[in-house]
Amino acid sequence: MSASIHLPRVSVADADHPLARAFASFTEAAGSLERTYSQLQAQVVQMRQELEITNHNLAKSLAENQRIRARLNRILEGLPCGVLVIEPEGRISVCNPEAERLLGTTADDVKALPPVLSETFERAQASGEEQEICCLAQNGTPVVWIAIRHALVEQDPESSTSVFILRDVSEAKKLEQEQEQVRRQQALVEMSALLAHEIRNPLGSLELFAGLLAEANLAGESQRWVEHVQAGLRTLSATVNNVLHLYNTPNSECADMDAGELLDWAYDFLLPLAKQAKVEIQVVNGLRSVIVRADRHRLEQVLLNLALNAFRFMSGGGWLNIRGDDRQDGIEIVVEDTGPGIAPADLPRIFQPGFSTRPGSCGLGLAVCQRIIEQHGGTIEAENCLGYGARFRLRLPAKGAMA
Repeated sequence: MSASIHLPRVSVADADHPLARAFASFTEAAGSLERTYSQLQAQVVQMRQELEITNHNLAKSLAENQRIRARLNRILEGLPCGVLVIEPEGRISVCNPEAERLLGTTADDVKALPPVLSETFERAQASGEEQEICCLAQNGTPVVWIAIRHALVEQDPESSTSVFILRDVSEAKKLEQEQEQVRRQQALVEMSALLAHEIRNPLGSLELFAGLLAEANLAGESQRWVEHVQAGLRTLSATVNNVLHLYNTPNSECADMDAGELLDWAYDFLLPLAKQAKVEIQVVNGLRSVIVRADRHRLEQVLLNLALNAFRFMSGGGWLNIRGDDRQDGIEIVVEDTGPGIAPADLPRIFQPGFSTRPGSCGLGLAVCQRIIEQHGGTIEAENCLGYGARFRLRLPAKGAMA
């Protein structure tokens, strides 16, 4: 809005009059002021428009920043690694959920962290290399291995904010430990197999000489000593053969064999062992002239292992019964004793290598039995006899049925 100024009329003749000149100057100044005021109004309108645009852009930028910040926070919370941001004064400004889980704390101050963690952060910052530390979760278990790496946000290392990246390397450590254990076990297996091979040859000679002495009809007590020697040598031979069968599986040498002869051999071979253990042995042979295709040496090892297992659990004496039956789909051999039986909780594990309830046992006998029978296409089952002892059922397929 402009202002109008009405001046008295001055004639031309009075134009040189001082008052006329003054009015003319005033009129010119008023016009200039009016023009300046109009320009100022236009500038104010323009500045208001620009301010509105600026405010709109700022609001839009702020909303975008908030959206980006929220997105970054979601990304930070969802990262599979921990992120810890420490300000120059020692305050923790960022600690995402994974870092809280690994550190077992929501501390907002570095001093609140366990000393061992603070020291690890310092080493990572000083060395620039990833540091590993083993610590416990909040409840004391399980063990957690954490790898910590340091990064600078700014160039000045003395005053800048520090970022620490934390990784859970527990599974990698566990795998590394398992691999190391496997390597040690493999070395032990190779050494055991080597020792078993070295022992087997002289042991065979000792068994041969002991057999010759047993056939020499020595006088009473000397004969008993020979039987004890035979029993000890056969027990040692069984242990050596278990190591070889389990860890150094030889090629099968299957051939047609009389299953009845296998049971007759079992009685003669186990008799010295039974006498030493004060156990009565009985063989019910229903397999005479029954032909099966199998590796006899390995089946002998199975019966020897089962018998030795029974003798060891009948320290006060007892009975061992071996029974063979001819079935339509193959043969069945049952070995049962009058020992304490098998604890129900142990039944699912007794065929696992290394499992044993007897102190000092290597736990290979039953595992070897299962492996040999399965190599023949058969099955072996363990159960408790009604009221006493343990029973093992061996089933082998009929001739020509083995896979």
